[in-house]
Amino acid sequence: MSTIRLVPAASLRTQAWANGAGTTTVIASGPTEETWLWRLSIAEITHDCAFSPYSDTRRQLVALDAPLHLRFGDGRDVALLRLSPIHFDGDDAPDASLPEGATRAFNLMLRGAADGELIARPLNGSMWLPQRAHWHWFVHLLSGHADIEAGNERIAVSAGSNLWIDAQPGERVRIEGGGELVLVQLSILD
Repeated sequence: MSTIRLVPAASLRTQAWANGAGTTTVIASGPTEETWLWRLSIAEITHDCAFSPYSDTRRQLVALDAPLHLRFGDGRDVALLRLSPIHFDGDDAPDASLPEGATRAFNLMLRGAADGELIARPLNGSMWLPQRAHWHWFVHLLSGHADIEAGNERIAVSAGSNLWIDAQPGERVRIEGGGELVLVQLSILD
């Protein structure tokens, strides 16, 4: 089994939001597409709109291209800077406005015992990813280029690439390059 697995562009699927206000490209979900406990996607937000509610879902989101302003039902206002993550309950679907124009938003949605963390950051040089049993890394290269090395495997990727890193505890995982990336550390019980 490969330690590094590219997500083929042909496997991505774009669908309408549950409330019809926008579209989302689903990158991966599991354990199945219909009964997912975790889901990774990128939403296109082209105009001010309401997000779709997702019952019993914990959401993490990061604006990729421009800032995003979120207003929640409890009156909370959040000015979300580009590449800054936010966590919120999927039942509390906010209204979104676009202070600087259209953006995309990377989403991590979790249900039940699924666990994960969404990180967005610049890549300038080398970084190392820690490995834990039953935890996997997902990488979306937002811009630039990167060389990823895990175990005995090495791959070069460019902007827009999506991949999984399934290294074992103790294996070294290094990402080197320049640009920006979104990382998701996800607990998937094998």
